[in-house]
This record gives sequence, C-alpha cells and structure tokens, in this order.
Amino acid sequence: MDIFATIQEMRPQFSTSEQRIADILLTQLEFAVGASIIDLAERAEVSPPTVTRFCRRLGCQNFADFRVRLAKTAYVGVRYLNPEAKSTEPADVAEDVITKAQNALYMAHSALEPEVLDRVADRIARAEMVYAFGSGGSSSMVASELHNRLFRLGTRVVACTDHDMQLMLTAAARTNDVLIGSSFSGRNAALVRCFNLAREAGISAIALTRPDSPVAEAAEMTIAIDLPEADNIFRPTSTRFAYLAVVDIIASLVAYRNRKLSTVTLRQIKQQLIEHRDGTDNSQIMGD
Repeated sequence: MDIFATIQEMRPQFSTSEQRIADILLTQLEFAVGASIIDLAERAEVSPPTVTRFCRRLGCQNFADFRVRLAKTAYVGVRYLNPEAKSTEPADVAEDVITKAQNALYMAHSALEPEVLDRVADRIARAEMVYAFGSGGSSSMVASELHNRLFRLGTRVVACTDHDMQLMLTAAARTNDVLIGSSFSGRNAALVRCFNLAREAGISAIALTRPDSPVAEAAEMTIAIDLPEADNIFRPTSTRFAYLAVVDIIASLVAYRNRKLSTVTLRQIKQQLIEHRDGTDNSQIMGD
C-alpha cells in the first residue's frame, strides 16, 4: 500500500494535530514533497516532534525516510490522489464518454497516413499466417478484435496475449507470416523482443502504437496512434476507440484486396448462422 493510501485509511484514527498534517499531505502535494520538517510543522501548526511521531506512525523510520516514500508516491500523479471532480449524473457521464470517443476517432482519422495503411493491408492480405499480439487490458482486446475481424475474411490468424507464447510463436513463424502487435504505451518490452526477433528472421512486424516509441522503432511498419487523455481517471480510455477503428480500416482494406476469398468465407459463415441461429432473418449481424 502506498503512503497516501495509508494516510487516507488511517486518518480517522489520527489525533487532531496529526489530521492537520495528513490534510496538508493529501491536498498540498507539491508543497509537501519539497517541505522540510520545520516547514511542514509550521503549516500544520504543530511541533517538529509531532511530525516525526506522525511519520513513525506511518511505518517510516524518520522524516527523511518519509520524504523518500512521499516522493516515490508523488510520481504516480496528483490526479490519482485527488481525482478531478466530475458530474455523476447519467446524462453527463454518457455525454462525457461519447464526446471523448468521438474526439478520439476524429483525431485518429486526421493523423492516419493512407500510404501506411495501404502497405499494412497489402502485407496482411498476402500473409500465410497473421499473428496478432497484445497484452494488458486494452491491447489484449485489440489483438482479439484483429482475430475476430480477419478470420471471417479467410485470413489465417491467431491472437495471443501471453508473452512467452508470443515469443514462441514468433520463433516458429515463417517468412511469409506477419506479426501485428498493439501497445498503447509503446513500451511493451516483450513485444519489442518479438519484433526484433521477427525482423532478424525476415518476418514483417506491424505495430499499432505511439510513434517514436520502443515498439514503433522495433517494427517494420507502424500505424501511429497517439491521443491525449483527460484527467478523469474513472472514465475508461477513449484511445481504444481509435484502435478499434484502425482495426476495422485494416480489415476492410484486406477484404477488398482478397475480395473473392473474403466473399466465399463470409457467405459460408452466414449460411451457418442462418441455419442454426437466425432462420429467415437475414438482417442480423455476423456474430454476437
């Protein structure tokens, strides 16, 4: 547990003097990180020995130890200590989520490079096997969605979210195969390792990630996605909508290139859905 979580949990047990110290730490982080024991004592209107006892109560050896732990926690960011106040009314939450999603899609569209999309789609369309890699919550979803979009077009594709398995699949891949990996941060070291291995073996490696990041630098081709996120820590990232849109763009381009194969495969899948799920209702989507 970080020191701020400890302070928040223990605050009701503190004395009045200790609560004043705690409140300064929780609401005036910038001051607290750089304050001396005298500065903190004066602002809280307590004595330096009271500050020392407060630090020891938190499990620190002394004030110096407390400052080190405080500084480490501060790197997480103020927004995770005092989250931005937002309306919790359903209408306002809905507007916030949908507006941010629309903004993400608009900014991603403006930044896309058609020639890169064309090269990526061409390489995937000609691949014998496509390996879709992603780890963590959002990138795992993107890898799964790549599989979901491409298999129905007749593309041989497998999605993998496990680092060790990704490495083994890369080692077993052939020169006509393609790796496509997602990393929102661009710092996925395991994915970088797979991309480096792929390029050494002459296998195409495609990244959906931030430009000028380690993942982007290791890839042969990069579809750059770098969008700002607001300070509301409770709203899920809007960037994932941009990633899903890029996946749809890639899938559409691949379908147009492999039109004959895609048409046959889509028709075969639809036939099974009509027979076993939809009956005469041909308006249902392909999948659930």
